[in-house]
Amino acid sequence: MEDRVTDTPKRPTLYLTRRLPEAVEARLSADYEVCLNTEDRPRSRAELAEALRSFDALCPTITDRIDAELLGQSDNRARLLANFGAGLDHIDLVAAKAAGIAVTNTPDALTDATADIAMLLIMMACRRAGEGERQLRAGQWPGWHPTHLLGQTLTGKVLGLVGFGRIARATGKRAEAFGMRVLHHSRRPSGEPGYIASLEELAARADILSLHVPGGAETRHLVDADLLTRMKPTAVLVNTARGPVVDEAALARALQAGTIAAAGLDVYEREPVVHPDLLACENAVLLPHLGSATIETRTAMGMQAADNLDAFFAGRNLPNRAV
Repeated sequence: MEDRVTDTPKRPTLYLTRRLPEAVEARLSADYEVCLNTEDRPRSRAELAEALRSFDALCPTITDRIDAELLGQSDNRARLLANFGAGLDHIDLVAAKAAGIAVTNTPDALTDATADIAMLLIMMACRRAGEGERQLRAGQWPGWHPTHLLGQTLTGKVLGLVGFGRIARATGKRAEAFGMRVLHHSRRPSGEPGYIASLEELAARADILSLHVPGGAETRHLVDADLLTRMKPTAVLVNTARGPVVDEAALARALQAGTIAAAGLDVYEREPVVHPDLLACENAVLLPHLGSATIETRTAMGMQAADNLDAFFAGRNLPNRAV
């Protein structure tokens, strides 16, 4: 077996599906018998099935689909999925509960880093920074002139937040510092200033529409061709939530037709595959899922997962229990 297993006996066994920051792996290895993914490759379905049968706990990530069939194996040994990340749409929570397997996540650690990426995408899309860098690197920059790559200023623009959780609120605070007006929509009235009951109305009013909703069947293709036609032709769509929230084919058509001005995406429907029509759109800023990708944030996420593991095996209440 290619993976390295620490040899400390009589400790809870833990299966890591991907490499984690060094400090996190060191902490976990001190307290658990850990199977490390030394190649840092996505685990296969067969490997996840074997891990559920062979280890006391797993630490999965968004790349690991753990569905009802896997969770329903009669000989599963695992009693905890300590997810590395806030989103849980890759885990069947109903099946986990039925199987008596606890599930935790890391909801607090990545808020600021992901809000920073949302603002980065807003600024890059509005100021056409991706287009400019590609032009310069290709040796096609003609030099400064008054009408070159004219974008949009943020001051005075309306930011529409779809979802109003931790990351959305943090993004809103950043946007206000840029002089933007912030509106929001959520499934239930927030009771906060700027709440818009209708998603369609928010889409029509926003200069930038930024997505901050969970993944899953309820939000799949929440942004579809119809919603895109309700947006301003000068509007920008930003997605740091989950890829399937946006119909990528419809978005590519909207960008090509000028239905909206630009988009900034950090997540995709079929990661790591990106719709080829989106790749061809000059007015799309495309990042490789960097939302939480800072040393500080990924380490904090791992430490939060470790806190959940420690609480579980000590018989304490789980700090971030989802199931």
